[in-house]
Amino acid sequence: MTGLKRSAPDPEWVQMYQQGITTGKIAAGAGVAETTVRYHLALAAGLEPSIRDEHRDAVPTSPRITSAGRQNLEDVLALYRAEGRLPTTSGSSARERALGVWLHRRRQEAVRGILSPIYKEALDGIPRWQQNPSTKKADDEARWKQRLTEVADYLAAGNDWPRHNKTDLKEERVLGVWLHGQRIDRRAGRLDSAKEARLDAVIPGWREGRARGRRRRQETNQPEGT
Repeated sequence: MTGLKRSAPDPEWVQMYQQGITTGKIAAGAGVAETTVRYHLALAAGLEPSIRDEHRDAVPTSPRITSAGRQNLEDVLALYRAEGRLPTTSGSSARERALGVWLHRRRQEAVRGILSPIYKEALDGIPRWQQNPSTKKADDEARWKQRLTEVADYLAAGNDWPRHNKTDLKEERVLGVWLHGQRIDRRAGRLDSAKEARLDAVIPGWREGRARGRRRRQETNQPEGT
């Protein structure tokens, strides 16, 4: 095909370019100068500017890791270690919102298969980090309701309020940690009013918990003389 005159822009070259093939590879395959291919593509882009974006989207290359990107990664990991959650684009601070945007872009890169291995290795240590925040919120709500039901059942079985420490029972510790977290959120003003009302209705007395020196619930609930 070398030496044949092609009508410009050549549709075959345009299609190859849209598929992410570089101008150098197109030129090598056609046996022409790369400048010739670039000329054809410039004409095509004049008629259809979107071919540049299509080419860029089709190229499977990992974005370069910058110092700012590394700092963002460290801050995301630090937030997760400290609070057990990831930043969101609706966070309370400008920094968290910025980290939320950064993480959203990493999720998009992961879906496209172009996420940097450095980011991937670090973020894969966080369960479900790629999950859509709206889906995660639904899962968190379902888990909250499940824990409330489990605490209510635990108390109904005659147990005292579950402890978050000083216990070797895994079930008690899990429920105790959850309940302790609700008390902390309430004192800090972070507990949703609807959730607080639900706690009051389902497990009244949850705010105070165990009274020092108090007998266990099954003992205090027994009729006199037993």
